[in-house]
Amino acid sequence: MASSSLIFSVLLVFLIATASAVGNFNQNFDITWGDGRAKILNNGQLLTLSLDKGSGSGFQSKSEYLFGKIDMQIKLVPGNSAGTVTAYYLSSQGPTHDEIDFEFLGNVSGQPYTLHTNVFSQGKGGREQQFRLWFDPTTDFHTYSILWNPQRIVFSVDGTPIREFKNLESMGVPFPKNQAMRIYSSLWNADDWATQGGRVKTDWSKAPFTASYRNFIANACVVANGKSSCTSGSSWMNQQLDTTGQSRMQWVQKNYMIYNYCTDFQRFPQGLPKECTVA
Repeated sequence: MASSSLIFSVLLVFLIATASAVGNFNQNFDITWGDGRAKILNNGQLLTLSLDKGSGSGFQSKSEYLFGKIDMQIKLVPGNSAGTVTAYYLSSQGPTHDEIDFEFLGNVSGQPYTLHTNVFSQGKGGREQQFRLWFDPTTDFHTYSILWNPQRIVFSVDGTPIREFKNLESMGVPFPKNQAMRIYSSLWNADDWATQGGRVKTDWSKAPFTASYRNFIANACVVANGKSSCTSGSSWMNQQLDTTGQSRMQWVQKNYMIYNYCTDFQRFPQGLPKECTVA
């Protein structure tokens, strides 16, 4: 019996270290700006961000992470959301920061959102891929996930992979693997560029604009006092897309991708970035 108790205690400590957060915004996040426009509700089970002409709002995770699988359910701003951006991303700090981005660019009523993704390594981004979603992201919550391990970054929507960014350091391509990152989200006005290149402006008569968040889960390595809880045995540390995942990602990219920096020859007349040459 004593042996079983010891095993259970060790397992519990491991789970606490690697699965740092399940669902409670009060425990796991700080509202960072917005002067009351961001709210944590339902005993920490729901968080809302709002934007009006005075300000947007935002929050960040209390913990920093180095590798893991992060899930967040988001219901985006409904109706005429033109000019608004709902950003949900991982980022470190400083001029050579790493960053993994989901950004949702609003649009006029009845038009689809643009899902914008990007990866920064050592302060350099410019790796944009954009998608239309195959559902209305404003009528219900949908799960947006980032898998980040030493080999790859995978962006997924409701469990469907939409993008993979592989570690190609062997080709001289920087990969985010050394800097711990917090989770951030913000709702803000970007009508100078967000909707149709800035041609459609925010209609402030529709304010306040509100996005909602729930069911946050971080199966991730927490970094505290310079030390990581990472273990090589974590299931996601070596996770990769299987044949089904690859097929689903190809379906999304074939039918719903609207921009890929790796095919933008006009932007890169001297040649595409190195990672674009790998299938």
